[in-house]
Amino acid sequence: MSSPRERLVYTMVKQLREHGVEGTGLRPLVAEANAPWGSLRHYFPGGKDQLVSEALEWSGSYAADVVATYLRRNRPTPRGLVRVIVRWWIDDLEANGYARGCPVAAAVVDCAHTNQPVRVAAERALETWQEPIRQALAQLRFGPRDAEELSTFILSGLAGAIVLSRARRSTEPLRILERQLIRLLTG
Repeated sequence: MSSPRERLVYTMVKQLREHGVEGTGLRPLVAEANAPWGSLRHYFPGGKDQLVSEALEWSGSYAADVVATYLRRNRPTPRGLVRVIVRWWIDDLEANGYARGCPVAAAVVDCAHTNQPVRVAAERALETWQEPIRQALAQLRFGPRDAEELSTFILSGLAGAIVLSRARRSTEPLRILERQLIRLLTG
């Protein structure tokens, strides 16, 4: 069984995906995490900002692990790389009825302009996610600059396709992204 701290972080990730930073209340979050109210102050003396920042860090690491696991278990190909990144989101959105999006994107939209600690945590989460994509592209024989730019392009396209998919309640934007990225990378 996970600790109250771990449950609070995981529940914040879930809440960010569903409601964003501004739409997440701490009392309902603590109740959903099945944690004592005092554990919030004990584990997160920096309050909601600290909890959000740690949830974003967890999210970036989780996304990076999906890509890193693919790299460890397979001989990377452009098609395989794109599929592992995009298919996770297709499967997740279909499974949750388009109710949950990217927690990092939600945090950026909600408070990147007003909350520096959360903005920095979101930036770090995206960098954490981008790094194994960049490494995979480098393994696929893309030069350093191309690997850097393509990894930025992939994440940018993914963020937009997730938003479009949720708005349209269709994974077609993600499927289009998948096809076009494969075409671009295998050119």
